[in-house]
Amino acid sequence: MQTFSEGVCDAVVIGAGHAGCEAALALARTGLKTVMLTLNLDSIGFMPCNPSVGGTAKGHLVREIDALGGEMGLNADRCALQYRMLNEGKGAAVQSLRAQTDKNAYHREMKRILEHTENLRIVQGEAAEILTENGKVTGVKTSYGGVFTCRAAIIATGVYLNSKTITGETEVNGGPNGFANATHLTKNLIELGYRVRRFKTGTPARLDGRTVDFSRLPVQSGENVYPFSFLNESVSEAQTPCYLAYTNQKTHELILNNLDRAPLYNGQISSTGPRYCPSIETKVVRFREKERHQLFLEPEGADTTEVYVQGLSTSLPHDLQKEMYRTVEGLEHCEIVRYAYAIEYDCIDTLDVLPTLEFKKVENLYTAGQVNGTSGYEEAAAQGLVAGLNASLKLRGLPPLILRRDQAYIGVLIDDLVTKGTDEPYRMMTSRAEFRLSLRQDNADMRLTQIGYGLGLVSEERYQKFLARKQMREETLAVLNGRAEQKKANGLVEAHGGEPLKAGVTYADLLRRGIPLKEIVQTFGLFAELPRDVLESAETEIRYEGYLKQGAEQIERAKKMENTPLPADIDYEKIEGLRLEAREKLQRVRPLNLGQAERISGVNPADIAVLMIYLSLKK
Repeated sequence: MQTFSEGVCDAVVIGAGHAGCEAALALARTGLKTVMLTLNLDSIGFMPCNPSVGGTAKGHLVREIDALGGEMGLNADRCALQYRMLNEGKGAAVQSLRAQTDKNAYHREMKRILEHTENLRIVQGEAAEILTENGKVTGVKTSYGGVFTCRAAIIATGVYLNSKTITGETEVNGGPNGFANATHLTKNLIELGYRVRRFKTGTPARLDGRTVDFSRLPVQSGENVYPFSFLNESVSEAQTPCYLAYTNQKTHELILNNLDRAPLYNGQISSTGPRYCPSIETKVVRFREKERHQLFLEPEGADTTEVYVQGLSTSLPHDLQKEMYRTVEGLEHCEIVRYAYAIEYDCIDTLDVLPTLEFKKVENLYTAGQVNGTSGYEEAAAQGLVAGLNASLKLRGLPPLILRRDQAYIGVLIDDLVTKGTDEPYRMMTSRAEFRLSLRQDNADMRLTQIGYGLGLVSEERYQKFLARKQMREETLAVLNGRAEQKKANGLVEAHGGEPLKAGVTYADLLRRGIPLKEIVQTFGLFAELPRDVLESAETEIRYEGYLKQGAEQIERAKKMENTPLPADIDYEKIEGLRLEAREKLQRVRPLNLGQAERISGVNPADIAVLMIYLSLKK
């Protein structure tokens, strides 16, 4: 094939999903001349599955992306149809913001932002080969022979690599929602030294909302909570309702009687699917004792009648899908406008990747998103931002960004991927973060915005807003630690069943006694103009002060391990005392420090002790 020059740039981002968008913006906004290469301009920022952003742990990721100067939170706020705070009845550490979004508006708005970003060029085309010289990226070649000469490349191909959609007996080589797949790059990745494997995901059908009887379904209304982006003050009051529905015995019997036609159970699909977002077939087979499974009917957008049925993902044939959906109360006469399908795709083994998301075997080649074996828009966007920012930092001759597990959920996500790897589509959960009380969504900017500003990604406008919010927060904490009027304080304590006060107390003391902040504010006339999220964040700091101090001590101990580097050329096979499994795992992962080594599956405390002795002898 005749090759030709497509021009010279600093970096090429391959893919325009949620990872690709954040990677391209991070590069371009930090002054790097960037090309975004996408199979189809209509797939930029596309939501092939849930029309939503955030959720349990995912909401934390979105606020962290925003705090670092990313775009996902801002775009979600622009396109939100409804907001909810998940786990509101539980502790502050696990509360997560979720927004129902207009998927078409999300795509349009993200495309508009990209098109108007300085230093960024968008090109429709398929990447066929990463060009290298002396183990370094030199360019990206398209399937049409065009060559982009560059110094770095970020692979953010999502689920498009050799993807195949499966519905019943029908298999189609293609990407999600009828988009074309990428057929050239996998071979090249294997040649470069990546280990490639096959994962699976899926999506439910979309229904014509005019054929759903919503009057028979419980309403799930939105809530007036705070927005994702720290740049925004409030959310829209007009919120579109969602609805609840449930499967039943009839639904389950239909599935169980037709497992021979279910690709997941007749041997047609052998790839690994997501454990935490299973198909309805898997749920019914795995939990046969359950009488019903909860479903959510969610609008796809303000300009469409399409309704997404969360919880009813399937790869059954079309005839069974139609019959199955109509077993659900309220859906008896529903019409399907887009049938559900499963999708298989190629992804890489992230044990081949550094904590910067750079490939260990090729310099300046990064991967981000579902090609790294993760699931979810939020996980993808977080990786895209880190990959793009690290490529930018390296090309600018600056130290990399490696967020620790005690700094951010993003740090937990990436450390899990590059240290433990994943044998199934990885999903972020609050339970994965050992320091989650410190990593709340309300304090994401306090943890990360200064870092983003120092790296050149956080704008001056955002930084000034952060400084103002930080000052408000500090002033609020100072007020709450001030003395409360004795008589009023006594009245509040007694109203809540407490013994009369024998000494003066602070407002913080009243909070620790379990008195709601709202009552304290009303009783003493405090904080008339203070933003709700600042107030709630200060309240959380005081209520959990003791636990936060304990967590800080644990973090300091963990830092000592993280600050003990392991030599890059260490030969673990020659270290006496290490178990065979530990040698194999350490040699494979090649951890950067003792902290990372300690978290590798198959490496135990005795092995860490051996490494510590080895390091002391080397010194």
